[in-house]
Amino acid sequence: MLIDYLPIAVLLTFSTLLAVAAIVIGRLFGPRRPTPVKLEPYESGVHPFGPGMRRVPARFYLIAVLFILFDIETIFFLPWAVTYQTFIRKSLGLFAFGEMLVFVGILLVGYIWAWKKGALEWE
Repeated sequence: MLIDYLPIAVLLTFSTLLAVAAIVIGRLFGPRRPTPVKLEPYESGVHPFGPGMRRVPARFYLIAVLFILFDIETIFFLPWAVTYQTFIRKSLGLFAFGEMLVFVGILLVGYIWAWKKGALEWE
């Protein structure tokens, strides 16, 4: 029974060794010519101003979590659509379609609630 997991173990071992080898080879043979200009902080073509650790409003985290939540939930549409197109339409039919409508309804209720609460507004 454990022999069934051997391909996964081989894949994990090989990918880990490949990643470690790439890092080690880059460190050993890669160019290292640090200069004061190269060691300066630099971001997006603009020299940074102010402290590196600034307070970020909680609203930023709320918007980020809501984006991830709705983004992940919409990812479920593609596999359902492909499966519905090929298999489910023949066997489950309207039941599977109704279940997806319930899922979309729950998503819409959550989205409208977040919108009404002002969670999606960026100030």
